[in-house]
Amino acid sequence: VQLVESGGGLVQPGGSLRLSCAASGFTFTSFDMSWYPQAPGNERELVAYITSAGGSANYADSVKGRFTISRDNNKNTVYLQMNSLKPEDTAVYYCYARRYGLNIDYWGQGTQVTVSS
Repeated sequence: VQLVESGGGLVQPGGSLRLSCAASGFTFTSFDMSWYPQAPGNERELVAYITSAGGSANYADSVKGRFTISRDNNKNTVYLQMNSLKPEDTAVYYCYARRYGLNIDYWGQGTQVTVSS
């Protein structure tokens, strides 16, 4: 099983990044997917969630209107489009897969996002 994030980097405030998480080794279409940033000294916190078929998405208040989660089940990939980035968005962003009911979950290794001028 692998979840491989990519797309992180250094961006100026107000800029945009698109994160990707490529999944392999499990039935991607059966799993809900989420993104969890973790800033230094803080716990991981859920910012975006999408259901297995992609029919529903939810966001933390801190990112509503700025971030968009989506998935391509043909490519086994989930995305996080991040616009109007702020310095407080700086964190390592982890991709998370969970199959509810069977209590199976997986984490990616994370990708660093730094928002700074």
